[in-house]
Amino acid sequence: MVGQGALLVGLLFTCGIYLMLSFNTQRLAMGFLLLSNAVNVVVLVASGIPAGARAPFVGVADGPQVDPLPHAFVLTAIVITLGAVALLFAMAARARKESGTDDLRDEAGRE
Repeated sequence: MVGQGALLVGLLFTCGIYLMLSFNTQRLAMGFLLLSNAVNVVVLVASGIPAGARAPFVGVADGPQVDPLPHAFVLTAIVITLGAVALLFAMAARARKESGTDDLRDEAGRE
């Protein structure tokens, strides 16, 4: 599981950085989304879920159980990322409406 998680993190991180290096504002926002997903996968893989583990329920104590704290952190990060990406997309749409383009190279010279 760790090898597959590392491969997924590498793929998400590479695609996220590639998109963030673009001069397109929508691609920049998508790159931010992919990078945040890569961080979430890192947290889940680093939590070390044992094989055969299950969710901790009251009254059920047989077998290994999963620590719920990393899952709570990832869920919180997903919600925060959703808000941040929605704000980025709204700002990109507004900038495109105002300037007629979403290329950041065109925006750098305007004052």
